[in-house]
Parts: sequence; structure tokens; C-alpha cells
Amino acid sequence: QVQLVESGGGLVQAGGPLRLSCAASTRTGSPYGMGWFRQAHGKEREFVASISGSSAYTLYADSVKGRFTISRENAKNTVYPQMNSLKPEDTAVYYCGIYPRGYYSGKPNYWGQGTQVTVSS
Repeated sequence: QVQLVESGGGLVQAGGPLRLSCAASTRTGSPYGMGWFRQAHGKEREFVASISGSSAYTLYADSVKGRFTISRENAKNTVYPQMNSLKPEDTAVYYCGIYPRGYYSGKPNYWGQGTQVTVSS
């Protein structure tokens, strides 16, 4: 059973930074690809960013490229999206996900509970 615990959400002014974190507990402790998605009110969940188990590869949605940076600490099995230059349209519930071993794209196998990020204009 994989559990994902997210933290770091909150209210931030437009243009400001925010850092989320997601800690995963896995049976083996082996690194898996992890990613972040978000869901704004009334919209479908969308991909934000992901990182491979080795941290060698990252993917970003076009809407966050140049503003968000994803990183991870494998020893803690934790992934961090550093979000800069936030915009009101970044307001959403952000979800962490963990992929099947060897993947860092597509649909995650497990999801966190979500953390609210609100960007005020």
C-alpha cells in the first residue's frame, strides 16, 4: 500500500513563490517516477510536472514551463515543486502522484489527498 502525504499549500499573492512537498512511502523504498497534477474548480485534473526515479528526466506542462521546477530527494522519497511567478490561473487543488516503476508520464498508480493553492491577484 503506497501512501502519499502532501503539504505546503496555501494562499499567496500573484507573482510570489510557493513550495509544495509530497512524501511517498513504498513497500520497497525504491525510487519511482513522481508527478504533480492540479484541478481547478469545475475543470478536469491536468498534468503539471513530473520527474523520473533517478531525477535525470523531467516533464512540464507548457503553462508552467520556466516558472515551476520539480526536484526530489530519493533518500526521503519526497518530491518538491518549486512554484515561482504564480498567477491567479494557477489556483487549484494540487495532487501528487506516483507512477509505476520505470515511468514518469501517463497516469499515476496512486494519488495524494491534494493540497489547495490559491493565488490572489
